[in-house]
Amino acid sequence: MSKKVVAIVGSPNVGKSTIFNRLLGDRRAIVDDERGLTRDRLYANGSWLGKDFVLIDTGGIELEDKPFQEQIRIQTNIAIDEADIIVFVTDVRLGVSKDDELVARILKKSKKPVILAVNKVDDKTFLQNIYEFYSLGLGDPIAVSGVHGVGIGEILEKIISNIETGKEEDSDEETITFSLVGRPNVGKSSLTNAILNQERVIVSDTAGTTRDSIDTNFVRDGKKYCVIDTAGLKKRGKIYEAIDKYSAIRALKAIERSEIVLLTIDGNAGIVEQDKHVIEYAVSLNKAIIIVVNKWDLIDKETNTMASFTKEIRKEYKFLEYAPVVYLSALTKKRIQTLFEALDMVHVAYHTRIKTSLLNQVMEEAQIMNQAPDFNGGRLKIYYANQVSSAPPHIVLVVNNTDYMHFSYERYLENRLRETFNFNGTPIKISLKNHSKKEK
Repeated sequence: MSKKVVAIVGSPNVGKSTIFNRLLGDRRAIVDDERGLTRDRLYANGSWLGKDFVLIDTGGIELEDKPFQEQIRIQTNIAIDEADIIVFVTDVRLGVSKDDELVARILKKSKKPVILAVNKVDDKTFLQNIYEFYSLGLGDPIAVSGVHGVGIGEILEKIISNIETGKEEDSDEETITFSLVGRPNVGKSSLTNAILNQERVIVSDTAGTTRDSIDTNFVRDGKKYCVIDTAGLKKRGKIYEAIDKYSAIRALKAIERSEIVLLTIDGNAGIVEQDKHVIEYAVSLNKAIIIVVNKWDLIDKETNTMASFTKEIRKEYKFLEYAPVVYLSALTKKRIQTLFEALDMVHVAYHTRIKTSLLNQVMEEAQIMNQAPDFNGGRLKIYYANQVSSAPPHIVLVVNNTDYMHFSYERYLENRLRETFNFNGTPIKISLKNHSKKEK
């Protein structure tokens, strides 16, 4: 069965993200003094005493109408609906506010177990003030200092006491984990919503609305997926604010945690140089790649519009010749199915394993058809080939001398592999090893 879900809620600036980070033991949520910083729900996997759970950080709920406040309330209500356990964070220095009373009323209606954390009890002078929070009617308050880590263990113990033994997430099925990256305002959040068919990520026309990376697990047609929506990456020279820096780092970490990276391009704006910078990191980590052209509904189409655009992509992204190109509209949800077809295909390719006998047959035929050129004083000869791992496929070639491999011949061998096997969307790692007498 699935992991228990723990949602952290409360009014703005009470330290929810700090406690989120403490509970995870990792800096996952953005922490800053700017009020109302966390807008979307931020998901992460947590563990304590051998029990696993999913932790959700949420935007703050408050009475006063401010930009994004209505959407934040919607996001928080969804998080509460999804949660099995709720950690309600308050601020001892502010006392019980009207916003706290509003949140408490929402939580009482949810009928979910609530852990009341009174944050910012950084020294004993504030300890007596926690008794005021009994008035919220949510049980015993726990004195917490997110900054110093005080009371975090007690919160975790309360969480674990509400988790039933043995109800952890099944691990027998493969989950296709993918992230959306791209410049700000290319429609990544809209695409996430279209993929999920639910308003799970705040969508705005303001570039850079999504500042956190958001993990969402879902099932479609019996297959498990996890989508990671990331903050839009800006040019390095334009990252001025600390918040934008955190977002850029988080986007890179999202790529690290993904198997497949969706480079999202605004079809209406066309290809720009910055799109290349966005995907370079994913390529360096040998991630599978799908190029997604969004906002295709806004394009005036002729007979060969899609073919022409694909040709332009291939010209600009010569290093991504293996990546399939998908055209869709997140707004109208047209052609969303083609994205899932590409995800399934690429996932299979990324995990492909080739029989050693078949692999050696292909390498032998490749050498017969096209002999290696003389290079560095000799000619390359491949004695043996073996795939040592997948995700991505990693092939080791045992050769007479690794110095004899010319880059063009390595590219030729890779192309032969792609022509023979299903390697759509995935990079292929080729390593060379000098032969020993035994291997020869």
